[in-house]
Amino acid sequence: MAERDRPTEGRAGRLRAGYGAAPWHLLLVTAVIVLAGWVALRLAQEATFGRMLLWFVGAVIAHDLVLFPVYASADRALRAVARDRVTLLNYLRVPALGTALLFLVYSPGILRWGETTHEAATGLTQRPYLVRWVVLSAALFLLSGLAYLLRRRQASRQRSESA
Repeated sequence: MAERDRPTEGRAGRLRAGYGAAPWHLLLVTAVIVLAGWVALRLAQEATFGRMLLWFVGAVIAHDLVLFPVYASADRALRAVARDRVTLLNYLRVPALGTALLFLVYSPGILRWGETTHEAATGLTQRPYLVRWVVLSAALFLLSGLAYLLRRRQASRQRSESA
């Protein structure tokens, strides 16, 4: 069949070649950008918009210029140490990510920022946050280590049974 007999396939093919992805991807990205624009306009009417914008820009800069190089370097060092044991890395990455995300979310409490405001609002102190974060982080690493040991034990059993 000639290309003019299949106009949609030709247009979709040209769009894919020019855009680099399927047409549904372009529609989805456009919808997300429109939604983000609508949210930004709604937030612009808030009294704290300047502070939110400053926090967002600071978070982007802190991640791209500080955090990403740190965790990329740590991952590279782990890969150099672990060499062929790629599965071991995953058992370290998952609890490390959980620990980092918990710290990121609860850092004001862990570091006791705004302790007087927190205590005035809730009647509770922020003292337990650090201990709870450390215990939860240790539990994440412990569970991950146990899962790794069980996986290695299962793999060695399968190797011994097949031999």
